[in-house]
Amino acid sequence: MQNKVIACVDTRSQLMSLCDGAAWAAQKLSAPLILLQVLERHPETAQHLDVTGQIGLGAQESVLQELAQLDHRRSVLAQEQGRQILDGMRVRALAAGVVEVECLQRHGELAETVSELDVSGRMLVMGRQEHRLLAGRALDHHIERVLRSTHKPVLVMTGPEFEVPTSFVLAYDGSDTAARLLGHVASNPLLQGMRCHLVHADARSAANEAGLSRAGERLRQAGFEFTVTLEEGDVSAVISRTVARQGAGLLVMSANGHSRLRQLVLGSTTSLLLRGSVVPVLVAT
Repeated sequence: MQNKVIACVDTRSQLMSLCDGAAWAAQKLSAPLILLQVLERHPETAQHLDVTGQIGLGAQESVLQELAQLDHRRSVLAQEQGRQILDGMRVRALAAGVVEVECLQRHGELAETVSELDVSGRMLVMGRQEHRLLAGRALDHHIERVLRSTHKPVLVMTGPEFEVPTSFVLAYDGSDTAARLLGHVASNPLLQGMRCHLVHADARSAANEAGLSRAGERLRQAGFEFTVTLEEGDVSAVISRTVARQGAGLLVMSANGHSRLRQLVLGSTTSLLLRGSVVPVLVAT
């Protein structure tokens, strides 16, 4: 899996934007693309029937056998549906210009499977489940668990269509984690050629302005054109306003460290940015 882009295919997310975003990433990184679908068992959706004490043993065995056959049939249909979806996405990715595309179907739990595969992978791509967003729920637990477990950057697709971004907002908080994020941005071919909008949600002070000046110099040395925003207020609100104001096509942020951004992404509110972003989010883990 070395240097491959791994797209996690979930039928509950927007498949076309996932495919197009993954194809774009694979081409920008000159990497093969893996289309991965993990078929999970969902006990909460399975039909259970307790017939103990109500019918004879022979009848119980007959019903249980029927349920087992039904469960097996569902599993077979899920695999076939998955293969058809993967084949369609492979054709779409090849048509978009990706040179090498592989389809992979596994059984198990997504985060655990990704942990096994991304040891030498370069990037993960995931899709947000829109029905969860509309229902006002927290971020899909698959994305949250993958972000907690992986050491690779994760590109989260957030809408039904993907547009190639020409600029990105970089969420900066002045911490050591932010400094490492700058290093990731400077060396990431995915971001080369884009305009950067550097935003720090904090009070205006000499220390914050000096930190932004150093960050801007690092971006300049890496060849980026950039703007700088220092605005006091709620982190997610300031960042969202900057994305809208600048017309950025991508949000870049970190999930490491113990900063407010870490709490925002993986803490009690897991999600205000990932759940509410109208543009794809690249999370550097």
